[in-house]
Amino acid sequence: MGRSRYKVIYSENQPHFVTCTIINWIPVFIQPEIVQIVLNSLSFMQREKRLALHGYVLMENHLHLIVTSSELSTQMRNFKSFTARSIIDLLEKNKTTNILDQLEFYKKLHKKNQKYQLWQEGFHPQAILNEEMLLQKLEYIHNNPVRRGYVDDPACWRYSSYRNYLDRDGLLVVDLIDF
Repeated sequence: MGRSRYKVIYSENQPHFVTCTIINWIPVFIQPEIVQIVLNSLSFMQREKRLALHGYVLMENHLHLIVTSSELSTQMRNFKSFTARSIIDLLEKNKTTNILDQLEFYKKLHKKNQKYQLWQEGFHPQAILNEEMLLQKLEYIHNNPVRRGYVDDPACWRYSSYRNYLDRDGLLVVDLIDF
């Protein structure tokens, strides 16, 4: 499916549930160095006040976020662009040809100015309208590793905000939402 010609309008400063997926669901986030690129980028965006992070989970081939930003589309585009370039540079440096070959093979035909494509297009934003929806999305993302059979307890998955909601330190700071 190609790009939509319709511009999506986001409610300013409204929290949104978003999903970013690696092209063809390739398991790129299995190397700690690559995961760290994503975490560092999210942390930078928080420090620079580009977005507020309310929840997250990073799986082997996708991530879910609950974020607030007055420029959501721009910030997600910046995040995906920066992380894609950084991850591809690292894969090239480490000569990880098995992943690079897949990123080249599955690249969309209209992406003529680049050799690889890391992220699928879009980020599927859903506005969080109330506390019930927020809790449902948090439960969904925090239980993602449990549903996949990677852990029995969501607190054991280090790449999520679940620990933050237990008043324990997580890998990233999380801003709680008041409704």
